Amino acid sequence: MRFTKILIANRGEIACRVIRTAKALGYRTVAVHSEADAQALHAALADEAVCIGPPPVRESYLNTQALLRAAASTGADAVHPGYGFLSENEAFAQACQDAGLVFIGPDPEAILHMGNKAGAKRLMLAAGVPCVPGYQGADQSDATLIAQAREIGFPIMVKAAAGGGGRGMRLVAKPEDLPNALASARSEAQNAFGSDELILERAVIEPRHVEVQVFGDRHGNIIHLGERDCSIQRRHQKVFEEAPSPAVSPELRARMGAAAVAAARAVNYVGAGTVEFLLDRDGKFYFLEMNTRLQVEHPVTECITGLDLVAWQIAVARGEALPLTQEQVQLAGHAIEVRLYAEDPYADFLPQSGDVLVWQAPSGPGVRVDHGLIAGQAVSPHYDPMIAKIITCGATREEARRRLIGALQNTQLLGLANNRSFLEAVAGHPVFAAGKATTAFIAQNFDAAQWVRPQPDSLALALAGVLWFDATTPAGARPWRTTGPARWPMTLGENGHRHLIFVTALDRHDYRIEWGAQVHQIRVLERSGAKLSLLADGVRQQALAVFHNGSLHLEFKTLSACFEDLTYAPPAGAEGSAEARIVAPMNGKVLGVFVQPGERVEKGQRVAVLEAMKMEHQLLARRDGMIDQVFVRVGDQVPSKAVLVSLVQEESA
Repeated sequence: MRFTKILIANRGEIACRVIRTAKALGYRTVAVHSEADAQALHAALADEAVCIGPPPVRESYLNTQALLRAAASTGADAVHPGYGFLSENEAFAQACQDAGLVFIGPDPEAILHMGNKAGAKRLMLAAGVPCVPGYQGADQSDATLIAQAREIGFPIMVKAAAGGGGRGMRLVAKPEDLPNALASARSEAQNAFGSDELILERAVIEPRHVEVQVFGDRHGNIIHLGERDCSIQRRHQKVFEEAPSPAVSPELRARMGAAAVAAARAVNYVGAGTVEFLLDRDGKFYFLEMNTRLQVEHPVTECITGLDLVAWQIAVARGEALPLTQEQVQLAGHAIEVRLYAEDPYADFLPQSGDVLVWQAPSGPGVRVDHGLIAGQAVSPHYDPMIAKIITCGATREEARRRLIGALQNTQLLGLANNRSFLEAVAGHPVFAAGKATTAFIAQNFDAAQWVRPQPDSLALALAGVLWFDATTPAGARPWRTTGPARWPMTLGENGHRHLIFVTALDRHDYRIEWGAQVHQIRVLERSGAKLSLLADGVRQQALAVFHNGSLHLEFKTLSACFEDLTYAPPAGAEGSAEARIVAPMNGKVLGVFVQPGERVEKGQRVAVLEAMKMEHQLLARRDGMIDQVFVRVGDQVPSKAVLVSLVQEESA
């Protein structure tokens, strides 16, 4: 099949990654973007770019007709779906073929067979692939699911049959918790995938999540390219991925690889795919699902095989045979990938949206960064919060791990909360360093009660005070007394805390700062954009700082924080006033409102549900009280910190 111009039906880092390989192979490229992504990097990298609709995904990236029109208007004759969105939608693959476009992915029939977890599991059982005991039947009534769950035994996993990425998935420990889990999983699955079909599986306790990369062509060849370990997960979403798995021996690799190839052969698979398994403590593995697309974590396989998997996808779509046989596949070294998310790890990993004020990806030997970021762009609440992938490789796992820590430390990202500090903590944890992490790792080692936001130390406060003082006080108007430079009081706000400091400007660039009994001397040596070089108590150091919307975003040593100048602000409100308001924790869409004015609620009661960044967020009352006002309706799009519901004490009402 001949084609010359590829439309990439995706966005962000995967669109950029596909564009780069396609261009290197001599193909013209077409990017598509929503109105929210008009200035995005993937749109700028492609030879042509077409706007396909408003920000909501159903009106843009999930709009098949808009994508086909974009291909027709630009003369694209092939489509690469990336991952997510329509990449595993058999109707989209068929629509591309019906329009005369080459779909760079598997046939629609294979997507259909493997895209539904229930049907895929039935197929794998018939093919002799080991599967977790469970229920994948057509009867979806609560009564049947509850009865089947009791027969399978608890704990049990409830999963969306049509989805992945942790959406529509619930771990249920007790029978009495199952009805609510079924309801919430159905709702989330319907919103994410357009289907509320569920399956049940016996929960495999503390397994490893190990997946095998497979590849097939139209000449009957199917091989595997080794495994990846994706055990470190949060809310069933992968955070770390590495290849090869520390838990897989050559003998186990051969058996898992053979099972993965058998799974792919059962559907005459063509192109790149991933067969995912759970590996238990006894070395037994069970089929989990097959992803009929390129995976987010494909770079680690590329690092240890030296192959370009997107180039292989394009070659297979042209009708070429696989360039290697199974015996010719060589694995060398070790690679680790982490997902950099726009989320607050100190607030239960709440997704964040906002402007990227500073972005500089790390570089160096064995470091690769896949991203679609540019400084100044907005991270939208309409899309997944993953903003970059940082990949490191080395001759050994320890070399790759040490390079990963260094790369994270050299990643510069200011403007919105992100999980970089969490990734660095995981990479440095002794359990991960020993290669012993299971899917229970994060829950066991990073309990929310222990994972507390670090407070700025006196030196960080001193630097923030200097920068605010410098920004608000002209050089010719520095406080002065007859006895010398004045000692100037400032109040800094940070994460709800107020800090009183005293700043003395010794000269234009030299400052003395006091915070309680702590005294520091800081001299600003050089500034270049957001980069700052300073002499702090005699030690030369670096920092990043930028002012935006009345706040100072500061990154200094291990701290990343946002400071306000509250020197002239009125005193803080009465204690407890915050608990009287239910506010949107991020930009999002109101999916449900469960209270009305005059209704009594108790602390912890569900008040509303907000959908943002492809996840549902339950909003709970923070105290007992009476509903005073409800400010939103279902379907409303609300900004971060918008008040949704207000409460009053019952006696006040």
